[in-house]
Amino acid sequence: MKLNLKRPLAFFDLETTGVNVASDRIVEIAILKAMPDGTEIVKSMRINPEMPIPLASSLIHGIYDEHIKDAPTFRMVAQELADFIGDADLAGYNSNRFDIPVLLEEFLRVGVDFDMSDRKFVDVQNIFHQMEQRTLRAAYKFYCDKDIVNAHSAEADITATYHVLLAQLERYKDIDFEDKQGNISKPVQNDVDALHLFTNMNKPVDFAGRLVYNEDNQETFNFGKHKGKCCEQVFDIEPSYYAWMKQGDFPLYTKKKLDEIWLRWNKKKDEAKAAKQAQQASLQAQKAGPETGVEQSAAAVEVKPVQKNPVPANRPSFKQANSKPAKDITTDMLEQLKMKFGK
Repeated sequence: MKLNLKRPLAFFDLETTGVNVASDRIVEIAILKAMPDGTEIVKSMRINPEMPIPLASSLIHGIYDEHIKDAPTFRMVAQELADFIGDADLAGYNSNRFDIPVLLEEFLRVGVDFDMSDRKFVDVQNIFHQMEQRTLRAAYKFYCDKDIVNAHSAEADITATYHVLLAQLERYKDIDFEDKQGNISKPVQNDVDALHLFTNMNKPVDFAGRLVYNEDNQETFNFGKHKGKCCEQVFDIEPSYYAWMKQGDFPLYTKKKLDEIWLRWNKKKDEAKAAKQAQQASLQAQKAGPETGVEQSAAAVEVKPVQKNPVPANRPSFKQANSKPAKDITTDMLEQLKMKFGK
């Protein structure tokens, strides 16, 4: 079928550093420009976001920092993209809530005037969701071909959910699934572990998504200025971040998991400190020598006879200094001594 177009319709999709429209950046953009005559023009490029790509985002779209380190920044290609889109209307999947707002932020950030006043917007996801509603009632009808009796009562809803899962297991047991990296598998299996992996792709630590596991199974922050950083590494450089979160408006379970990480981090610090002190004590003992003080063996000490007031070898003996015979003491000698000492 050919689209009935009065002017070009530009289908576009973005891969970004995250899902925050105000702060995240584009890392890849692809545009398919459908022309009124039926021809199609495609432009695709990667873009350096001038910020690190969080690991959680890279795991989804497969674009890592090394892939875009030499790519142009958005400022460098903004006018080229605006000219390529021209006066075309815009289309995408979830584009009204995400892709269009992000693209506009990027244009405004670099000062490129991208006029939106006379454009039409087609969001394919909204067609899908409205025509094939994603409610439990719709799922029960789709998979089980039944209507829920007493819908929105807890027991009726949970019974319907149980039967929907059974029908999904039967329908998809041999169906291939291809993820965004092109990996093909049969993930819907009658196995809780397999279903857990398939339905928890972001690997949350706290279920609220504030803390997630990275590819090394380490807890990382999934929001704020430390997004994508390992929690323990953040505690190393900014331990006050823990206190800020504890005082903040975060779910109790998030704080519980944060406490577990904090206690483990502190235990590692204490163990490292004790190990360092033990190493220092060992080094000091080695410098002091293997045998000191009372530890010296008596057998290792050479005992020599003690001489009282030994005469130096080069000092003449009394006999040598007085080789002449001694004179007898006379009265004159005693008088001289008396006069000398005042006695």
